[in-house]
Amino acid sequence: MTLIKSISGIRGTIGGLSANNLTPVDVVKFAAGYGAFILEKHKKATIVIGRDARMSGQMVSNLVSSTLVGLGIDVLDLGLSTTPTVELAVMLEKAQGGIILTASHNPKQWNALKLLNEKGEFLSAEDGQKVLSLSENLDMHFAQVDDLGKHSFQENYIDIHIQKILQHKWVNQQAIQQAQFKIAVDGINSTGALAVPKLLEALGVQTVETINAEPTGNFAHNPEPLKAHLSELSSVVLSGGFDLGIVVDPDVDRLAFMCEDGEMFGEEYTLVAVADYVLGLEKGATVSNLSSTKALKDVTERHGCSYTASSVGEVNVVDQMKATNAVIGGEGNGGIIVPNFHYGRDALIGVALFLSHLAEKKMTISALRASYPSYFMGKHKIELQEGLNPDVLLEKIKSKYAGTEMLDIDGVKLLLNNRQWVHMRKSNTEPIIRVYTESDTPQSAEQLAQRFVEELKAFS
Repeated sequence: MTLIKSISGIRGTIGGLSANNLTPVDVVKFAAGYGAFILEKHKKATIVIGRDARMSGQMVSNLVSSTLVGLGIDVLDLGLSTTPTVELAVMLEKAQGGIILTASHNPKQWNALKLLNEKGEFLSAEDGQKVLSLSENLDMHFAQVDDLGKHSFQENYIDIHIQKILQHKWVNQQAIQQAQFKIAVDGINSTGALAVPKLLEALGVQTVETINAEPTGNFAHNPEPLKAHLSELSSVVLSGGFDLGIVVDPDVDRLAFMCEDGEMFGEEYTLVAVADYVLGLEKGATVSNLSSTKALKDVTERHGCSYTASSVGEVNVVDQMKATNAVIGGEGNGGIIVPNFHYGRDALIGVALFLSHLAEKKMTISALRASYPSYFMGKHKIELQEGLNPDVLLEKIKSKYAGTEMLDIDGVKLLLNNRQWVHMRKSNTEPIIRVYTESDTPQSAEQLAQRFVEELKAFS
């Protein structure tokens, strides 16, 4: 079964049987449930939609927009866009909700409906459950012909997004211009190929080379921004003498950097570096999820500030950031949340803040990475066969390690010592158990991950 309903939205593979995959029937059903949910709160509503460049994107967009119009809802369609751009547009347009049509880092056969509230933030678990209930009941009332909604396009919202970034008080455009960076970008054949080079040009970066620049949705490689998938970008950075490389995922809410030597800065350290920069300007709390590097805690405490961890999932991170009045937060997968901009992971403002930091430091990106506490992560996953209950496996791990310090607000995180941990949880976006580890060396992190993968398999 490849239809997944979670706090991250409705996600599935295109084609196949309805109720098992993301078919046109399922798209209409869930769009109608979401529209009915919005209309329970607002008599009249406008919903912003936008999509990444996936091959199924136009089809899914047509289905969603027509369903909403049929409910009497006005649709503001941003066309090819990014997740953070849609989130920002909901705020700026004072819309009653938003839908981003993207499966984020998943391969091209996947698509999804990411659902937003009137603040441009992901729905809470409670509201998400209401949408699912409405979708299953299919008893919503559609509009009469005179009351149908209106569908309109506004395709320049990435430009508006970039202008808002340039106006942000923490973005040092002058320092970026003076640094004369030479940057390579992997656009992964999606909307990052449109947005990131345009942002760099607006920031004053004069030398930009983009690979996989056509937004066809036929991804040149696995779209998750991990080292194993970025050999082409590494070759370009090295052969072209670039200062750094930039890579985002297909919907531009995850951000990773490559050093001048062709090695990864480390997606975990994207948030660490941006937080270091922000805390140097404004003291305050920081937040990341349980699967993120301990380096953020170390850097936060170096600034005399406090750090807390949340469950995995953007909505959980945002809730914790609001509870602690955090000035910066996000997820270790390269997700940057800047609350005085908007409460959503935003790779574009992440680029601007990172480059501001790097320009002010006047050092190479590899030297910047070396200035932070050095941890290494292992990231593995276990494919779940249909009928296998991941909760049962995790309970067995909890019982086996009952004497070990642990956190169980989201799966099981075992704190093995001050510099070593393992976090095991079922994914919100794929039928898998994720196994994340952190340790002093790549080898020990990998060995730790392999050990717990085998232990989980032995229980299955």
